[in-house]
Amino acid sequence: MLAGGRGSRLGGAAKPDLVIAGRSLLATVSGAAVDAGASSLVIVGPPRPGLDAELVAGSRQVPAVEFTMEDPPGAGPVAALRAGLRHVAEPWLLLLAADLPFLRSAQLLTLLAEAELQAAPGALLVDDQRRPQWLVSCWRSGRLRSELASYRGASLGGVLGPLRPAEVSITQSPGQPPPWLDCDTGADLAAARAFAQRLAAAGSLTERDLG
Repeated sequence: MLAGGRGSRLGGAAKPDLVIAGRSLLATVSGAAVDAGASSLVIVGPPRPGLDAELVAGSRQVPAVEFTMEDPPGAGPVAALRAGLRHVAEPWLLLLAADLPFLRSAQLLTLLAEAELQAAPGALLVDDQRRPQWLVSCWRSGRLRSELASYRGASLGGVLGPLRPAEVSITQSPGQPPPWLDCDTGADLAAARAFAQRLAAAGSLTERDLG
């Protein structure tokens, strides 16, 4: 999970630490991965000692959690992916951003199932305009290592696109926030919090969602 970045469009705020519906974004995304069956969490970003407590509060069994950093810090998503991949022993990995307040395990399980069904090296979510969401994806770890070994660019799309992953689109119910909604700007954050408030008022957020 990529949880670095400077949050420059949010006044320097650390995006993974932002709170929506009573939980940090990092805990929300981590919880989705754990619910989808992740046996470990590798987080590329500064250590956040409170993560275990947030996951326990959400009634989840906390797997092994390891924090690491790209070298040098701030070198970009490809460097972060390389840093995280060094700590992955499992045959499959979920590649996720840490600022997705409405990502849930069901969407991650759909990605994994589609990659298996198509015998593809990976699968990624595409949004309602068919744009690839590289940071909501899953990959065969060995294939990803091979691709990264010869890649010299700095673009996630540049290294992941040639793998020709399966593309997964998800139909959203009216009024429901999309799982690819991230919190890059103050406007994004305000929209996400407004969605969460409406869902809470309608009773659509469960205790597990609220942590």
